[in-house]
Amino acid sequence: MEIISAIIQLLGGLAMFLYGIEVMGDGLKNSSGATLKKVLEKVTGNVIMGVLTGALVTAVIQSSTATIVLTVALIGAGVLNLKQAVSIVMGANIGTTITAQIIRLSDIEAGGNWFLWFFDTDTLAPIALVIGIILLMFVKKQKLKPIGDIAIGFGVLFVGLNLMTDGVKPLIGSSAFEAFLQFFTNPFAGILFGLVLTVIVQSSSATVGMLQTVASATAAAGGATITFAMAYPIIMGINLGTCVTTAMVCSIGSSKDAQRTGVVHIAFNTIGTILFLAVMTVMQHYAVFGAEFWSRTVDSGGIANFQTIFNLVTAIVLVPFTNVLVKLSMLIVKDEKKKPSRHPELETLDEHLYISPAIAVSEATKAVAAMGAIARDNFERASRMLNKLDDNVVKLINEDEDCLDQFKDTTDRFLIGLSKAVETEWDDRQVDMLLQTVPNFERVGDYATDLVELAERMQKANTSFSETAKRELALVSEAVNEILTITVDAVGRDDNEAAKAIEPLEETIDDMIMMLRDRHTKRLKSGACSIDSGLVFMETLVHMERASDQCSSIAVMMLARNNEEILQNHYDYLREIHAGSDDDFNAARAKRREQYIKPLKEIQ
Repeated sequence: MEIISAIIQLLGGLAMFLYGIEVMGDGLKNSSGATLKKVLEKVTGNVIMGVLTGALVTAVIQSSTATIVLTVALIGAGVLNLKQAVSIVMGANIGTTITAQIIRLSDIEAGGNWFLWFFDTDTLAPIALVIGIILLMFVKKQKLKPIGDIAIGFGVLFVGLNLMTDGVKPLIGSSAFEAFLQFFTNPFAGILFGLVLTVIVQSSSATVGMLQTVASATAAAGGATITFAMAYPIIMGINLGTCVTTAMVCSIGSSKDAQRTGVVHIAFNTIGTILFLAVMTVMQHYAVFGAEFWSRTVDSGGIANFQTIFNLVTAIVLVPFTNVLVKLSMLIVKDEKKKPSRHPELETLDEHLYISPAIAVSEATKAVAAMGAIARDNFERASRMLNKLDDNVVKLINEDEDCLDQFKDTTDRFLIGLSKAVETEWDDRQVDMLLQTVPNFERVGDYATDLVELAERMQKANTSFSETAKRELALVSEAVNEILTITVDAVGRDDNEAAKAIEPLEETIDDMIMMLRDRHTKRLKSGACSIDSGLVFMETLVHMERASDQCSSIAVMMLARNNEEILQNHYDYLREIHAGSDDDFNAARAKRREQYIKPLKEIQ
């Protein structure tokens, strides 16, 4: 009965330990996601900097798998190239060892020392849990929630470790446990065990933590213990086990370079394990450091130190061969011959990014802004087609329109999935804004193809605009192109101040459209222009006005993210500022009227 109870306690502790790592990792990713993205983006071709960056990022988010997933996603986004990604992956192996160094805190004996007493996990874990629950339940600031998650995760992690330790103690000394330890006298058995257990648990940090717990418990109890000679092959097997997860991540729906990154990681860990095993076997055979070194009992700190040394030495030895590993990966994973994408910037959204919602939101924002830029360029090209139709440009417009339509479908699915992964209110509102922005930009693209159809209609009717109408359309086109540019830049830079500049220009464009309709109606009545060209002119104004309206909608949605009043009622906000209640808006509108309405009045 005692054995069954111990096993249940061991498994319960393992569950809490794994959950603590997960919660702490999520908190770290959410609190530093945007910063991590900037760090990863600044990795240059310098391999050493890439290794250091990979180690730093992994140390922060507490997961080498998460770092590799992010790296794979950023390759797809075009942020990183293969060589940069490989160097980051090499560093990830080093960074993941920080978890083991944290776990070794459980071995601290206070011995009456107040400083050591504070860092004893029996003291530190409850304090972390109290801090975490206060931040999560009683503090309303959203920015502090991830810190609460980190504290809760840290506390739960060590509570789980303590439970695991208590669960292991009754098993120590049993004949089954001693036979189990005897199994690891064969280093290949240790490697296999570490590999299989890591594949099952899907976390090298968790597997090393389990090994540290068992080692500490056996060391404290006496009797049969885990020796250094038993431990080091298991640790190397754990490193190999992470490769299986990497292979799965890098092979499912990923680019060729992402798959190559997985190949390099597998080669890197496999070569490192083979080299280290060979060296360690020779050293053990000749009793380097003395026979007692290999047979001595290893504790949590010894396991943490060996894991760090193993990964650090492997990186030092293999970093000079980075280019060789890259070439090897390119031989194994060959390129497919396919037509290069016209807009690779629209193919950057990868569901692997969900592992870090903050980075996923950032990449989605950048991609939506790229979509807006294409829609703007298409609209500007189409506006020029009204004066002279160019079949090559028309073909270009239609190709880009197809890209926009495909991107909309892809992005809608990506953002809906992302909305379930985000954990902060700001990211949730940003995703909502992007979901509504995408169809607005897509409609701008539609208006561009509508203008092309109008141009083709004019060509077919063999008619053209008068010189006055051309000058009028050129001016309103300039205004619409400017508002589209401001909108694209505002979305791309996440700039609310730029968003505020959109509405004064939108109202000015509305006034321009109204003036031009009145003028053109008079020209039609007087016979100064043909009916065919006159109708096309009027329809052109409709599309110009609608494109401007889409920009207004995007601006309001951007401003609503951190303004509850706008969020609750967009129309009241627009009605109030149009009524002249905002001095900044009035000044900006006056400036825009001077820029566009005044020269429009001068056109005769």
